[in-house]
Amino acid sequence: MRIGELALVTGVSVRALRHYEQEGLIRPGRGGNGYRDFDDDAIEAVRQIRGLLDAGLPIRLIREILPYLDGPTDLLPQVPCSHMLEQVARQRDQLDRRIEYLTRNRDALSTYLQAARTAAGAAVDCADADCATEPGAPAGMLDPGP
Repeated sequence: MRIGELALVTGVSVRALRHYEQEGLIRPGRGGNGYRDFDDDAIEAVRQIRGLLDAGLPIRLIREILPYLDGPTDLLPQVPCSHMLEQVARQRDQLDRRIEYLTRNRDALSTYLQAARTAAGAAVDCADADCATEPGAPAGMLDPGP
């Protein structure tokens, strides 16, 4: 598939895909016409890259750990230094904190929905599309931070 198709399927811009290629995160083949030619595995690779970027990992760490996301490998491409391992551990811990915050947010929304649905006759039809953004959102919402 060409780069535009991959962008459409993954929801990632063509510019970002070119950047991932430049950083060595994805490696397309080339067609006879010189166009990039991505196989179906590129879809999952791009989704993994986006997930890791969204989790806050820098590209240089993603480049190191991406080969291990498909399953265990026998040998590390290079022995990581202690500084690199500390960075990976820090990123993992930060991700754990984000998961905790997101879980609390989801639980708060579930509690709100349950209370709202059990309040007999309390729900009214919204005449204004902005009613969902008005003050008074469920309490307990936490900011997951960076």
